[in-house]
Amino acid sequence: MFGWEFPPFNSGGLGVACEGLSKALSSSGIPLTFVLPFKIPISVPWCKFVFADESSDLMNDIQIRSLFSGYLSHSDSFPSQKYGLPAFVSGEIIERVRSYALKAGGIAKKNRHSVIHVHDWLTYPAGIAAKEVSGRPLVAHIHATEFDRSGGDNVNSDIYNIELEGFRQADAIVAVSERTKKKVVSKYGIPAEKVKVVYNGIEFKNNSAIIERNLDCLKQNGNKIVLFVGRITLQKGPDYFVSMAEKVLSHEPNTFFVVSGSGDTEGQMIRMVANKGLSSKFIFCGFLRDQELDRVYKAADIFVMPSVSEPFGLVPLEAMISGVPVLVSKESGVSEILSSALKSHFWDTDDMADKVISVLRHSKLQNNLSAHGNQEVKAIHWKKAADSLISLYNSLDNAFSMFLLPGSSATASAQVPYL
Repeated sequence: MFGWEFPPFNSGGLGVACEGLSKALSSSGIPLTFVLPFKIPISVPWCKFVFADESSDLMNDIQIRSLFSGYLSHSDSFPSQKYGLPAFVSGEIIERVRSYALKAGGIAKKNRHSVIHVHDWLTYPAGIAAKEVSGRPLVAHIHATEFDRSGGDNVNSDIYNIELEGFRQADAIVAVSERTKKKVVSKYGIPAEKVKVVYNGIEFKNNSAIIERNLDCLKQNGNKIVLFVGRITLQKGPDYFVSMAEKVLSHEPNTFFVVSGSGDTEGQMIRMVANKGLSSKFIFCGFLRDQELDRVYKAADIFVMPSVSEPFGLVPLEAMISGVPVLVSKESGVSEILSSALKSHFWDTDDMADKVISVLRHSKLQNNLSAHGNQEVKAIHWKKAADSLISLYNSLDNAFSMFLLPGSSATASAQVPYL
């Protein structure tokens, strides 16, 4: 399995999905080798890590933070002199993707495997290179397309071409939603029968976190909190969140809007808040994870995801685990599987504002959404995704070598690969 990031060294949902899938596959008996482009201090009990830049020094905390602080725009680069990054990770992102691919063939030779599974365009060239060496089947997993990241048809042609070649070379394609599958078929000309939908999951946990102290003070004074969590990029609709907030405040002035995340449009979002005179009602927390993020969830009265184009969207599931009512855009894959979430079109900020106001004003509605959502999300787990992937692996060409799965919850005759 080739990935680009893995928690806690991740900037978004791509790493979270890789962690959840790898752990669930391992629990079903799959021996898994997970490949990363950069040498980082990471170890988990359920898979073996291999680094493409194995010969380089382990990156220090400052270097890691600079690398995983959020996705830069496609033309941005990591200046090696500023951060002291090794040559392999400095330069433009597409060059780093190509460097990763140059290492992949050697990795494929050294590590036993019968299936190659790659995540998003960043790893497609590496997967193709590995397939050329080993001749094993290639599974391309789509967490977002360039049309999602650009928020429209103004795509980066280099990235589009990398995606297209990855889809063509793959023996099977995994999309995280029906919405994403349709996009792959219509925008890339891929046959529908080649694409299998496998929804993401979530690892259920009992959130015993206490409310973040400063937010708790706000709530004790009778204020409400509306939460945005995610990369602050065009794709995630931060401008629509601000427009919605302005409308909510005209009816519910004792409301604060908490933003957790970072990204290439963060400055633009802050300026938009300032230009509208809303600075005193917005709290920008930066990128939060783990217990820090749990404390913010605990304080929220409602979570809003106004994404312009969201193939899936893991964050609403995190909010529901914490008992937070959620409002998601109808342009998201996660809206396909949630019945206990409020839904609006991303562009309909009036409708979003109406629904947020209703939750803030009516405790019964808030409590019902919280209870039903918390119950619903318990059934959306990674094991379902892992079972679907195992079925896909076994459906690939029987000419490829397969190995029996020891102690699997799948059928006794199932044949499962080493990844």
